Amino acid sequence: MTADVIRTFIAVDLPSSVIETLGQISTQLQAKLTGTPVRWVDFQKMHLTLKFLGDISQENIGMVEKILQSEAAKRQPMEIGIGGIGAFPKIRHPRVIWVGVEAPDELSDLRRGIEDGVARLGYSYDKYAFTPHLTLGRISRKASARDVRMVGNALHDFQVGFIGVARIDAVHLYQSDLLPDGTQYTRLYSAGLTGLESDVVV
Repeated sequence: MTADVIRTFIAVDLPSSVIETLGQISTQLQAKLTGTPVRWVDFQKMHLTLKFLGDISQENIGMVEKILQSEAAKRQPMEIGIGGIGAFPKIRHPRVIWVGVEAPDELSDLRRGIEDGVARLGYSYDKYAFTPHLTLGRISRKASARDVRMVGNALHDFQVGFIGVARIDAVHLYQSDLLPDGTQYTRLYSAGLTGLESDVVV
């Protein structure tokens, strides 16, 4: 990756109380799945991703910031509910372990507006429908069928109730750097959800 290109994504943040609970859930799961080939996400860095951009040129960053500012200004702060556990593609054959997110339509609208905006810059639409979730871990591609089945059985028997509510009042552009000791996230820009544009009477 050249110096003028950085790896980025767009996300909303979670309150510390929710992050702490997610950390407790992750720790409990890790204890149940000791020895299985699961790469666990650092819970202190958990966030709800709206759009992964990947490599982006420095000259496009300013345009992405303007898109975030414009889309955020059209929408009021909102709340999402967090709880339950699941996996992609399915709980009995997991590849990605997640905690669920119950979000209002406004969050999907915000994401759609952002995706439409960055598509005009040449960034492709996602292949799959937006399913808000918080990733706890990913099963290695090298995992055996037995390992996958063991993880699936553990998830099926593991219960996660309602964790809490997160208020979403801003959307953020993050830089993601892959370092030897893990991934480092750096916030590059934030746009507050103000609803100001939607309040304008024409």
